[in-house]
Amino acid sequence: MKIIESPREGMQSLPFTIPTPQKVEYINLLLKAGFDTVEVGSMASPKFVPQMADTLEVLKKLDLSARKSKVMVLVLNLKGAEAVAGLDEVDVISYPYSISPQFLKKNMNVTPEKSLEDIRSIRELCVKNKKEMVIYISMAFGNPYGDEWNLNLLITETEKLVKAGATVIPLSNVSMLIDETRIREVFPEVIREFPDTEIGLHLHTDGKILEPVIDAACSIGIRRFDTVFHGIGGCPMTDGKMLGNVDTAYLVHHVEKLKIHTGIDKHILNSAGIMARNIFRLDS
Repeated sequence: MKIIESPREGMQSLPFTIPTPQKVEYINLLLKAGFDTVEVGSMASPKFVPQMADTLEVLKKLDLSARKSKVMVLVLNLKGAEAVAGLDEVDVISYPYSISPQFLKKNMNVTPEKSLEDIRSIRELCVKNKKEMVIYISMAFGNPYGDEWNLNLLITETEKLVKAGATVIPLSNVSMLIDETRIREVFPEVIREFPDTEIGLHLHTDGKILEPVIDAACSIGIRRFDTVFHGIGGCPMTDGKMLGNVDTAYLVHHVEKLKIHTGIDKHILNSAGIMARNIFRLDS
């Protein structure tokens, strides 16, 4: 199983900014744990996401000598991709597409057409600089903003991303709760339509319906999950209550009970969980 650990998503939701040295220490520990990828930061506007203002500084200070994971950075536009595409420290560039025009406007102030144009340009940058590209689809399981949503629309929008060069496409619910029924409705169709595309789950949750959803995804064959220690984080650009993420330790222990191998070092997993509680101020 590929587990994508995202300290970026956890940190961006905090009402305070973690000092750069603490970020670096924490991320360096995560890079040794055996996660497939660690998303270390984003190229977002410091005005809107001040917690990520030091991403380039963090990248320069990472110790990559003993890492076991790829390093990923989220970008919101071509300018952000250009800032990190040439960096040796970066292996993966991710971008948050959405099938909701309203959410694209709210989250990045772009139209669907402009977003697809940026994705094609980012793909060219990734090919040129030998980087992997990951395109997330938010509102993939429904739409709380009143925009159209149905399975045929999701397939159509996913096809646009595949034609634009995307080969890894995690699906996300962002701000609306979903259950195992929706998982079983969506994933088999997407996988059947795009058998050569790596499809993942970036699940946002309140933690109350987690196990059935994870079990359903695993039974269908999903083997790419995004997580954050202690389940914190979420998207700050939603209108309603921010949903959290899948807790990293929970996912590792749960799927291994299902006989799915993760390759995660349990000692480092425990140490990272303790460090996360400290830097995220969960005991304050």
